Order: sequence, then structure tokens, then C-alpha cells
Amino acid sequence: MVQYNPQNFYGSGINNMGNMTVADKVPQEMLYLVDSYWFQYPPLNPLWHSLLGFALVIFCTIAFLGNLCVIFVFTKTKSLRTPSNLLVVNLAVSDFMIMFTMGPAMIINCYFETWVFGPLACQIYGMCGSLFGCISIWTMTMIAFDRYNVIVKGITGKPLTHGGAILRIFFVWAASILWTLLPLFGWNRYTPEGNMTACGTDYLTPGWASRSYVLIYGIWVYFLPLLLIIYSYYFIMQAVTAHEKNMREQAKKMNVASLRSSENQAQSVECKLAKVALMTISLWFMAWTPYLVINFGSIFDIAKITPLGSIWGSVFAKANSIYNPVVYGISHPKYRAALLKTFPSLACGGKEDLSDAQSAGTALSTVSEEKPVA
Repeated sequence: MVQYNPQNFYGSGINNMGNMTVADKVPQEMLYLVDSYWFQYPPLNPLWHSLLGFALVIFCTIAFLGNLCVIFVFTKTKSLRTPSNLLVVNLAVSDFMIMFTMGPAMIINCYFETWVFGPLACQIYGMCGSLFGCISIWTMTMIAFDRYNVIVKGITGKPLTHGGAILRIFFVWAASILWTLLPLFGWNRYTPEGNMTACGTDYLTPGWASRSYVLIYGIWVYFLPLLLIIYSYYFIMQAVTAHEKNMREQAKKMNVASLRSSENQAQSVECKLAKVALMTISLWFMAWTPYLVINFGSIFDIAKITPLGSIWGSVFAKANSIYNPVVYGISHPKYRAALLKTFPSLACGGKEDLSDAQSAGTALSTVSEEKPVA
């Protein structure tokens, strides 16, 4: 570990504000956790702290409401209490916990322009962010696997049971807890990030004893889940496209316009599924790639990370807790109908919109309810 020695930087001319550094406001008991790398940078403009704090207030509000709605509606509505939807609820719980454990603390730190909760809280904060982020990532992967099993394997696939869903959830939590406890026992550590208002894994300490954790953990929480999700949705798209083609051919042989009345609607099933798949992968990439670039750019010495640049990894990753209720909740037709039934005021156009929403499940629900033919 590089030892903190501000004298190595004061008066050296590395920053343009004399002896002032980004860590000047850090409490004395926290300084041993601050990597000496950050002492070459001047303090951030207070405007950045204000903007970040304001953005987090908005993020927290949306994430709290969105994920609580998903949890409430899925658990309250009997028809939605299926094994597959247990995974969706688990995703909403982990996303809610990300913002609950990290959002308010970071907002307070943005007000004081530094970390004010002490070293122990920094460790807990870093662990919580890593823990619930890992849970969310792997829950999304399990959801993709479940959709792959239902749509691609069809009647040959083994249906997911409540026990199977709980077992998958247990695996996700157990593996995530194990990975995020390791830094507390010496393999890497949790340290203040460059803006000094958040804590995360240490990607600056030289030596592969520490950097190996960032590398291997990055493969576990980014590359492997991303490849598995892409794999699942690729074959889902293939299966659904083939199924729709067969249905159109059968309809043509029977001299009818369509075997499914809902095909007369604006978009085909495969187009709607393609949008969901594209949205899933794109939002994943947007949310977690900045963090990966910051971490890997540092351990491989291919990018110079600034305190301002370190902010964006946290911001984009936290924003993922806003995306997920939309992708996995609002895009679920039966959830959307149940949501509007529970909260009728959300229907902008009155009763007609509510009835339309309740019948809107035909397009996407057929993807999982109709088994693709071989």
C-alpha cells in the first residue's frame, strides 16, 4: 500500500492551487485510507458537489418509488407471485438497497464536500455498493436464463419452481457476500474515491496482490454476466423469430390472415422482444462500463483517472437502479395492468387507458406463454 505523505506533493507544482488538494477536507482519521495518488489534484469546484448531490436526490426518489412499486405490486398480486417473478422482486430489492445504503450518505457527503462518516462507515459503504451491485447484476443474468429456458427450450425445458427460484436467489446472495467480504480480509480494500464523497474498491494500490482482485472480480461481475445475457437473448431472438415465421406459414396454408388476433396490432412479437433485449443489454452497458473503464484503466496504467472522472462510475452505476424497474417491471404487461389497477391515478387517459393496459399483455406475454416450435 502506498503510504500517505502529503509532503511529497505540497509545493511540487503538480496542481494549480498551491498547497490545496482534493483531500484537504478529509477528517484526520480517514487520511490513512486516502491513496497518495489523489494528493496531486486540487479541490473540486463546489458546483460539482452541488450538481452531484442534486442528481442523487432525484435518483433516490425515482429508485425508491419505482422499486417499492415493483416489490409491492408483485407481492400483493396473486397472479404475479410466480417463481420467475421472485427473481424480479429480488432485483427490485437489491436495487432499492443500493440507493438506500448509498444515496443518502453520498448526498450528505456532497453537502460537506468530503467523507464525514469515518473509516468504518467507508468500509461498510464500499461493501454495500459492491454487494448489492453484484446481486443486481447476477439477478439480471438469472432472469435472462429463465427467459431462455421458457422460450428457447419450450416444453422440453424444466419449469422453474419456487424452490428453484429461491435456490438461485440464495446462490446470488451467497456468492456476492463472499466476493464483497474479501477486501475486508486483506484481498484489496475499500477506500475513498477521487471526489472523497464515496468509497469503493481500491484500484490504485500497486502490486498484483491488490490489483488481481479488481481484475478477477471485474470478470465475475461484468464480463461473464454480460456474455451470458447476450448469449441468452441471442437464442431467444432466434427462437421467437423462427416461431413467428412458422405461425405465419401455417396461417398462409390455412388461408387466414393470422393465427393470433393480436398480430394485427402495430408491432410483431419479435420486434417488441428485440426492443426489450436491446434495451436490457444497452442499459447494462451504459450502467457498468464507466466503472469498469475506471478500474481497469487504473490497474493497467492506461488511463489517468481524475477526481471528477471518478464520479461518473458511481453515477452511472447508481442510475441502474432506476432503469431496472422500467425494463423488468413496466415492460411486464401483467405487472403494468396490476400497477394501474392498484394505482388507477397513473392512467393518464382514464378508464380507456386502464382497460387498454390490462389487455396489453398479449404481445409480450405470448413470448413466454406460447412455446416455440422446433
